[in-house]
Amino acid sequence: MAARPLNEAARGLDERFGLAGFLKKAARKVFPDHWSFLLGEAAMYSFVIIVLTGIFLTLFFKPSMNEVVYHGSYVPLRGVRMSEAYESTLQISFDVRGGLLVRQLHHWATIVFLSAIIAHMLRNFFTGAFRKPRELNWVIGVILFLLVMINGLFGYSLPDDLLSGTGLRILEGVLLAIPIVGSYLTLFLFDGTFPGDAIIPRLFTVHILLIPLILLALIPLHAVVLTWRQTHTQFPARGRTNRVVEGKPFWPSFIIKTLAYQLWVFFVIALLSVAFQVNPIWLFGPYNPGAISAGSQPDWYMGWLEGSLRLMPRWEIDAFGHTVPMNVLIPALFIPGLLFTALAVYPFLERWALGDYEIHHLLDRPRDMPVRTGIGMAGVTFYGLLWMAGANDIIAKTFYVPLYGTTWFFRVGVFVGPVLAFVISRRIALGLQRREVAMLQHGVESGKIFRRPSGEYEEPDHPLDPEAEAVIRGRRVPRRLPEPRPDQAGVEPKEARRPSARLRRRLNRLYTEDVVPLPNGEHEERPAIEEPKGPAH
Repeated sequence: MAARPLNEAARGLDERFGLAGFLKKAARKVFPDHWSFLLGEAAMYSFVIIVLTGIFLTLFFKPSMNEVVYHGSYVPLRGVRMSEAYESTLQISFDVRGGLLVRQLHHWATIVFLSAIIAHMLRNFFTGAFRKPRELNWVIGVILFLLVMINGLFGYSLPDDLLSGTGLRILEGVLLAIPIVGSYLTLFLFDGTFPGDAIIPRLFTVHILLIPLILLALIPLHAVVLTWRQTHTQFPARGRTNRVVEGKPFWPSFIIKTLAYQLWVFFVIALLSVAFQVNPIWLFGPYNPGAISAGSQPDWYMGWLEGSLRLMPRWEIDAFGHTVPMNVLIPALFIPGLLFTALAVYPFLERWALGDYEIHHLLDRPRDMPVRTGIGMAGVTFYGLLWMAGANDIIAKTFYVPLYGTTWFFRVGVFVGPVLAFVISRRIALGLQRREVAMLQHGVESGKIFRRPSGEYEEPDHPLDPEAEAVIRGRRVPRRLPEPRPDQAGVEPKEARRPSARLRRRLNRLYTEDVVPLPNGEHEERPAIEEPKGPAH
């Protein structure tokens, strides 16, 4: 009897919203089994923990900079004047049951969230998952990465401790460095001189309301709407095409697997929160504009900006009675702007350079696109060197090397390192292509050595396994654009002489030169020791 009302309710919802057709189609959607597709889900599950723990912390946190005298449980700070924001954070840590654990969960979930976002973006970049029809999803992912990084900065600035206050001081310096509007932006954000009384309440509003609402709109669009609307990507294999997806249906196989994976993500974050302390604000003390702690380090995802600020030489431009501090503008605004702009426009730049406007559901392996792989590794190297430079004082102290020596090492490294990473990664990818072509032409070594009657030794080859051959032959060879035909006088057409056309041809040659084409012939067995050529002596 109880099932009948449920059936009636389901029928009523279907008549009004048409859910039955959508649910049937959704249950049949196929998801590939490759482990790398779960990186985005790790980010999504981390975001769930961030939201739940953030709601708990909001109930006890006081976003106020009014001064009070601390009389709480933490004895070393009793009698110290501090803001209500810092006092309430201490109360959450020491007086609210489970408060410290929730703070740890919130902080570690943010760290895992950003780590998973970066790993997910790297997977999408190196495999070409950003290609048509997923360019919009890639751009949304870049925006999500930027918003989460900014919200993380605002989040660990809320406790108003000495470390977070130092970060806000750097933010104020960056805003003041902006020509013309910098002072107005600083006055608007801090409501007067630094630090003022309004910065914590304003950051709190942005941290728990503005940016989370944007994330709640973009994450479903990125992870659900566009993903479910499009065919899922997959790696090349036997029988897989742009029209055929191999995997398990959403219900019940994928839903069971993803729920188990969700529990593992929760377990890892809980383990990190219990075993590894992060952001012990009671050790830093309340913020004092006249003090700064030695060895201050931001969260890892902001370390690359810290490093860029530390590496920039003292360079200022004096013009028309004004000073433009390039030593702040370049590392704090130009480099991040360049990085995120390059990430957002790269799918369109590659499509334009290759003239590739087809729809792709089959992914590339990193070796399939050597130039893209080289660019990606150059970016990773650049980011990693800046991140390490943010701890140059810790490196100098730990390894007993001069501080200025580490600074100059990273100054040179951020220019030389990405170039070397590009060249080496590209050559490795091309070498792997040549090896695979040789395997297609001659097969693979059997591991058995035979001796001929003539005394020669040989190792016969055998053809590739059909599955392995299908993976290799699934490689998409980038096409070279046709060269413009000059007229009878040898003059190129006007369209080909434009700077944009010349740039496109150069980029196309960069992507296509040295790429090893796939052979069309059958397997050719070749002995390890070939017959000598020429007349016998």
